[in-house]
Amino acid sequence: MVCKNCKVALLEQNNYCPNCGGKVIRKRINFRNLLNDFGAQFLNYDNKFLQTFIALFTQPNDVIGSYIQGTRKKYVNVISYFAIAITLSGLQIFILNKFFPEVLDLSTVTAKGTEDFSKKNLEFINEYQSLVMMLYVPLYALLARLVFLKNKKFNYTELLVIFAYILSQISIISAVITVIFALFGVSIGSMALFLLPLQIIYSAYCLKALYTLSAEGIILKTLMFLVILGVCFFLFAMIMGVFMYYSGDFEKIIEAQKAAKEVSYTISSLINWTS
Repeated sequence: MVCKNCKVALLEQNNYCPNCGGKVIRKRINFRNLLNDFGAQFLNYDNKFLQTFIALFTQPNDVIGSYIQGTRKKYVNVISYFAIAITLSGLQIFILNKFFPEVLDLSTVTAKGTEDFSKKNLEFINEYQSLVMMLYVPLYALLARLVFLKNKKFNYTELLVIFAYILSQISIISAVITVIFALFGVSIGSMALFLLPLQIIYSAYCLKALYTLSAEGIILKTLMFLVILGVCFFLFAMIMGVFMYYSGDFEKIIEAQKAAKEVSYTISSLINWTS
């Protein structure tokens, strides 16, 4: 008998390969074996993913800082963790579209007449969610580099690692919370109002641990980060506004808002007339 992984000869009493450490599988695959493998890979306490997920809440500096310093075996590496986060986010979007399409209604958090535009934006983000997430990492790393310009503890590449871990953790927990909230009929717009402050707090918590800042220091840096981010989004909105103006979408939104006001006025007039 030989190891199916490295082809080294095995003894009959071997349960693990002495060369590569692979487990010796003697039985054919059945449903029970699959459940056991799933539990061993994802649910046991020694599992790297579970350890990484918990440690990113309890001691983010140990996960992120140790990876930057060269540790690779203790926790899930940043690329794998980012890939897991993208996969779970994609699964979350599939679940919402398939089973809870009503929670994707943004009418409660958007201005009258802009519902279609907001819906198109949401559909674009959902369709290209992995790309959007990957673009956020270098953007946030760049903003952090500007905020911590005088603090040379981490270079730009290391900040990419930091925000890849942070955004992955935020994405995973957001996916879980979103699906749970969807069970109770909470719209995704309302979820965003709840999740956004948590994302800011968690990011600040991680950066505080990594940069060993005081409470006052991280509050100041967070405010600076948000101001710069706000400027970036404002410039992006200006560019999008120019694009919408020349493409004709801006006029459609204005017409839709006018129509919405006219409908509201008509309804209020009827109510006043009947009363």
